[in-house]
Amino acid sequence: MNVNKIDENIYEIPPKALMTRIHGNIEKFQMRVPVKIYANDYILEKIKLDRTLDQICNVACLQGIKKHAIALSDAHQGYGFCIGGVCGTEAGSGMISPGGVGYDINCGVRLLRTNFMFKDIKNNLPNLINTIFKNIPSGLGSKGKLNISYSDLDKVLNHGVNWALDNGYALEEDIKHLEENGCLKDADASLVSQKAKQRAIKQLGSLGSGNHFLEIQKVDKIYNNRVAKKLGIFENNQITVMVHTGSRALGHQVCTDSLRNIEQAMKKYNVKVPDRELACVPADTPEAQNYLKQMACAANFGFTNRQLITHWLRESFQHILKKDVDALDFHLIYGVCHNILKIEEHEVNGKRMKLNIHRKGATRAFPPGHPALPQDYKVIGQPALIPGTMGSASYLCVGKPKAMDLSFGSTAHGSGRVMSRAKATKKYWGPKVKEDLGSKGILIKSTSMKILAEESPGAYKDIDQVVQVSHDLGIVEKIVRLVPIGVVKG
Repeated sequence: MNVNKIDENIYEIPPKALMTRIHGNIEKFQMRVPVKIYANDYILEKIKLDRTLDQICNVACLQGIKKHAIALSDAHQGYGFCIGGVCGTEAGSGMISPGGVGYDINCGVRLLRTNFMFKDIKNNLPNLINTIFKNIPSGLGSKGKLNISYSDLDKVLNHGVNWALDNGYALEEDIKHLEENGCLKDADASLVSQKAKQRAIKQLGSLGSGNHFLEIQKVDKIYNNRVAKKLGIFENNQITVMVHTGSRALGHQVCTDSLRNIEQAMKKYNVKVPDRELACVPADTPEAQNYLKQMACAANFGFTNRQLITHWLRESFQHILKKDVDALDFHLIYGVCHNILKIEEHEVNGKRMKLNIHRKGATRAFPPGHPALPQDYKVIGQPALIPGTMGSASYLCVGKPKAMDLSFGSTAHGSGRVMSRAKATKKYWGPKVKEDLGSKGILIKSTSMKILAEESPGAYKDIDQVVQVSHDLGIVEKIVRLVPIGVVKG
C-alpha cells in the first residue's frame, strides 16, 4: 500500500481506486478523500499488522465524506471502520454508518480526583478494591443492583444523566463536566426495540467485561502545573479514579438492529460500499434518522451507567476512608465518549459546514474557547482522557487548536490493541499477568483469569508513544501522567 510520509508524525494514502469482491464479482470503488494516519515509525509498523489501513481506505470511499479519513495513533482493526478512526460526512445527505460508531455505543471514560495522597490510602487499598468490587457488578453478563421499571428505563434513554440527578445518583457539577452534559437531546426511547430494552434493564450500573475497568491511580508526572491546578490536580502521588465502560448489551442490540435495517435499505437507495460492514445510508433518510435517535438512547444509557458507578465509587471511598464527598474532594474532572456520532460544525477548504462526525475509538479534544466546553474549562481547552492498560500509564490532556484542522477535534482513545484477544490468551497466562502486576505494586481484582490474559499490557501499543504523537502534532497537550495502583476488571 502506498503510504507516504508528508510531515513529522503524519502519513498519507492519496485517493486511489479500490478493487473488492462483492457477491463473487470484482467491483471498483474510488476513494473520495485522502487518508491521514497520525503515527510515528513504531506505531505505523504496529498499525500495519492488521487490516486497519484497508478499513480506513474503505471509509474514504463513503458518499459525502469531506476533507480526509483519519487513523489516529491508537488505530487497529475493528468492525467496518478501524478503531481509532474518524471521518466527517456532509450533514444533509452524507452517509451515516453504524460501523463508524460500533457496537459499544458511548463506551467512554471519566476521571475523578481526590485530595488524598498515596500514603493516605496505601494500607486501605486492599479493602478499598474489595469494597468497590463488591459494590459495582462486573464481568460478562453482569447485572446492576437497580430494580427499575421499563418506564424508568425509557427516562434513562431519553434524558441520560438527568435521570440520575433526579434520583440522587449525581451532583449538579457532574453534569456540567460531562461531554454533552451527559445527554444527547435527539433520543427517542420509543424507537428502541423491546429486545434491546430487555437486555438493558438489568444491566444499568454494571461494569461489564473486556477492556472495561475501574482504576485507582496516583499522579506520576505533572507537565503543566497551571492547567493541572485548574483541573484539581496539585501534586505527585495524588489519588485519582478512572471509570471505563459503555452502554453494555443495549448498545450492542441497537447496533445489531440498526445494521439489519440499514443493510436492507441500501438497495432502496442504491448505496454500494467496498465492505458490507460499512453498511450506510444518506443522513436525510428515515433509516439514518432512526439510527441517530436510537444511538442517542444508547449513549444516554452509557452516560448514566458511568454515573451510577461513580455514585457507588463515592460510597465505597466514604465507607472505607470515613470521609464525605467534599472532605475527599471526590469530584468529577471530566467525562468523554469514545464511540459516538455527532453533528458538528467544522471548516473544510475554508468553508464552515455541518458534518456527521463519526468517532470510533476516538476522544473529542476541542480547543480553548470552543462553545461546547463548560465555562470553567473554556480558557484551558477540553480535558481529553487517554487511558492505558492495567499495567501502564494513563493521560489527562487538553485539546489544542490544531485538533480542529487535523482531526475534526479528535484524539486517540487509549493504547490500541496490537494483538487480538484470542492471540493474547495463547501468549499470556492470567495468574502470571496478575503476579507480574503485583510485583509492580498494582493490585488487581477480576472476575476471571482469562480476562487478565486477554487484557495483558503486552497486547497493547505503548501508551506513552501513542499520546506523544498527538502531543507533538498539537492535537492535545499532555497535562498529567497517571499510573495504576489498584484495578477492578470486568
